[in-house]
Amino acid sequence: MRHGVVLFTSDRGITPAALAAAAEARGFDTIYVPEHTHIPVKREAVHPGTGDATLPDDRYLRTLDPWVSLATAAAVTSRIRLATAVALPVESDPITLAKSIATLDHLSGGRVTLGAGFGWNTDELADHHVPADRRRTVLREYVEAMRALWTQEEASYAGEYVSFGPSWAYPKPVQPHIPLVIGAGGGPKTFRWIARNADGWMTTPYEQDITPKVDALREAWADAGRSGRPQVHVLVAAKPTPEQLATWHELGVDELIWGVPDKSEADVVSYLDRLAGKLELTAEGDNE
Repeated sequence: MRHGVVLFTSDRGITPAALAAAAEARGFDTIYVPEHTHIPVKREAVHPGTGDATLPDDRYLRTLDPWVSLATAAAVTSRIRLATAVALPVESDPITLAKSIATLDHLSGGRVTLGAGFGWNTDELADHHVPADRRRTVLREYVEAMRALWTQEEASYAGEYVSFGPSWAYPKPVQPHIPLVIGAGGGPKTFRWIARNADGWMTTPYEQDITPKVDALREAWADAGRSGRPQVHVLVAAKPTPEQLATWHELGVDELIWGVPDKSEADVVSYLDRLAGKLELTAEGDNE
């Protein structure tokens, strides 16, 4: 299994660049950052963790832009992958977002993974004119449109929410296909969406036993006629037991994502040292 770290970015504590450099030096494979453009003060949306409109962490109000954050990380690293956990593509213009992601992939030498969510904060989505009951359709169109811009010499797209005529758009990503991993609660609707449109699933912090869910995802994948198997990225929400680690390995989980504390650079680097030691990581990042 690979190992990544996720930083709930904010305007305090360790910076994404400092974390990326430290994580790469200790053998971690990926750095993940989240996205919220803003948090409406008055909300009706229920947070999946608290069960009501209250937020579990004030960093929701202070989240840094993910693509600027990852660009700073790219500038001080050479190997570690640059990912989001999760970005909200439907809160950006798809043509502009495609340009940002392609530019980051180009400048980083092909290291981008797009971890995307549908968006639990429907009040936030509403400010971006995204209907809550259509957010999955909007995301699908955004992904299709961005892929056209990334891969076609003269790209065009005609959908309900995205439409543009033949256009030139460079740079193209270094990767022929930028991986798309969907972070959402595991259920039949989400797994069907992934099987049709994405490359894998990222668990939420609230998933319990994922074995039957991974089985269901792979069944949906096969039903959609996809070859191979979907990626599975597990967001580690609590200290796992040796038995859990063994289960994830046997299940074929591709990557474990470890959260880092909201602390100073020195404290976070010390945490990384301890975690890398426990995971027996190497500086070369050979963590299979």
